[in-house]
Formats: sequence, structure tokens, C-alpha cells
Amino acid sequence: MRMIRGIYVIWLREIIRFWREPSRIVGMIAQPLLYLLLVGNGIAHGFHLNAARGVDYLTYMFPGIVGMSVLFTSIFGAVSIVWDREFGFLKEVLVSPVPRAAVALGKAFGSASIAGMQGALLLLLAPTVGIGLSVGMFFGMLGVLILVSLALTGLGIAIASRMDSMQGFQVVMNFLIMPMFFLSGALYPLKGMPAWLGSLMRIDPLTYGVDALRHIAYGSSLLGRILTQFTLSIDLVVMVGVTAVLLGVATWLFQSTEAA
Repeated sequence: MRMIRGIYVIWLREIIRFWREPSRIVGMIAQPLLYLLLVGNGIAHGFHLNAARGVDYLTYMFPGIVGMSVLFTSIFGAVSIVWDREFGFLKEVLVSPVPRAAVALGKAFGSASIAGMQGALLLLLAPTVGIGLSVGMFFGMLGVLILVSLALTGLGIAIASRMDSMQGFQVVMNFLIMPMFFLSGALYPLKGMPAWLGSLMRIDPLTYGVDALRHIAYGSSLLGRILTQFTLSIDLVVMVGVTAVLLGVATWLFQSTEAA
């Protein structure tokens, strides 16, 4: 019960902090929309997909942009660990009887909940880019987004547990985030890529999350067979495995973290 209560309290704190920061809410929605409207439209007018001629590029790009929004929200959700360490709150938590694993998992679930809310809002915009989602498809994609968020938050927590300053954490995160995004297939498909680039894309966990989103969005149609890289079962197995490993590593590293 102490473990469950600890997870719930930390999760609730993350949600309350989020709702008390209106600028964060606005930024959470504005950033992916800017990518979709500016970058997506710009690229769409510059070239066409060789693998699926006649397919609107925004239709292809939409699942990747949703995945991108979850990537940014999840990774930087772990920044609260560094923030709490600098301002002393983490020390109070770590000397309490709450298990440290509960703190790590509570933060992971809190970030995943926030990313899930963001993803749900963006999925409501799917019809504007030509993707019609049924209720089942909507909740299927939302489930994938939460799974991706848990994995990425685990990665962020693992890194934040070894960081002493906000500046150091941001440098490392910026170094990881952009390559993960560009290698995920959000902007261009894996098919037809050079061998070395294809290998990097296959070891990027976000690749499998974005591919799973496309499977659900396009279904078993010809478009789905052309634009997806793996089977849905492979995508889900990889994401579940990566999530379990990253959350386990994050919990283990956080249990040995120092309060100050």
C-alpha cells in the first residue's frame, strides 16, 4: 500500500503542476501544430513520396508528428527530477518512507498521462489531414502513445538521475531528441534509405512506435502495406520490451540517486 500511495501522490503532483502552468499547456499543443502546418506543408509542396505516389504528405506525416509531440513531452517530463534536486524538494522525498521506486514510477506515469492528454487532443485533428479514425482506432493509437511515453520517460528519468544541473540535462536531451525524431521515420520512410541509415532507424525505439501508429491509422489498406515498415505485432513486442527495460533501468538508477 505504501508503494501504491507513493506512486499515486507523485503522479498527482505531476498532473497538478502541469495544470498550474498555462504556458506549458499552450506550448504542448502549439509545437506539434507548427511542425504540421509549417514544416509539413512546406515539405509536401517540395516533394512527393516515391513509395506511394498520390498520397498527401501530411497524411503520411501526421502519425510521426503525434509521436514527436509525445517524445518531447515525455523526455522533458523527467526534468522535474533535476529541478526538484536543485530546489530541495527531492531531498525531502528521498528521506521520507516512500520507496524510491514509487517516486520514479510516479513521475513516469505522470509524464505518460500528460503525453496521453496531448496525444488525444492531436488525434482529434486527424480528419483535417485525411485520416478518419473510428473510436477503436482512436483508443488504439492512444494506447500506443502512452506506451511510447512510458519508454521515453524511463529514458529521461534514467539520465536525470545522474545529472546535477539543469544545463547538463538539457544538453544531453537535445543531443538525443533530434536524432531520435529524425530516425523514427516520422518525416521519411525507412524503405529506400541507405543501409547505414536504415540500421540506425531500426535501433531507434521511436521508429516502432510511429510504425504502430501508422498501422492503426491506415489499417490493412494498400496505403498501410506501403507506408509501414514492420508488422504491428513486431512493433508492439519491441515497444513493450523497450518500455519494460527502460523503466527498470530508470527505477534502478533512481534508487541510488543522491538528494543533493
